[in-house]
Amino acid sequence: MRLDWCLNDCKKIVFVSLFLQLWLSMMRICSAHDPTDGFTLVPLTAQDFRNDKPYNEPLKNRYSYKDGVRRFWVYNNDKPFKPSSTTRPRSEVRIKGHDYTSGVWQFEGNFYVPSGTTGACIMQVFGAASHATTLQLRVYDGNLRVYRNQVVASNIYDKWFKLNVIHDVGNSRVTIFINNVQKVVVGGRGPSTFYFKYGVYAQDGSSNYMESRWRGNRVFRR
Repeated sequence: MRLDWCLNDCKKIVFVSLFLQLWLSMMRICSAHDPTDGFTLVPLTAQDFRNDKPYNEPLKNRYSYKDGVRRFWVYNNDKPFKPSSTTRPRSEVRIKGHDYTSGVWQFEGNFYVPSGTTGACIMQVFGAASHATTLQLRVYDGNLRVYRNQVVASNIYDKWFKLNVIHDVGNSRVTIFINNVQKVVVGGRGPSTFYFKYGVYAQDGSSNYMESRWRGNRVFRR
């Protein structure tokens, strides 16, 4: 009889475990949705993508665009984007022609960061009342963070991720999604003229070589 009880208890444990796994899977599916629902796509042309790169380097030495993938890379000892700048090295695209001061705007893109890149910003919401930026997404030791603070995604090296950033200017709020799942909500930094940037931009603790790759970049508004 004791053996029968043990077998029955084991079956119950297995059943409960399978049920919990199924429930968690369903919750993950239900929590994921397309962040662009309810938004209008903003048409972008080639002229809407402006490159910033070390001023003494030809663009081809720090940027490539092939088969729909934009690849950005810099070295820690590279020059800034112009001789008069005191900023760190960068190779970025600035989405121009669609600056905004109000409304709800959204950036979407798929990114890939190769292992070894650290101390680098890969995406920005530029503009703020008393800062240069409202948002920076930085890579530190394989984790994607808001500046040096909240972790948005862990173990990101050598994988593709879908990123959506929604900037609600009126409510001073930025919402960040990874693979259609909401991860972080942060406050804004006051009124300004805003725009989106992405690529690679050296920050504190930067590695000697920094790189990010992007594809499927789009902008939406509501």
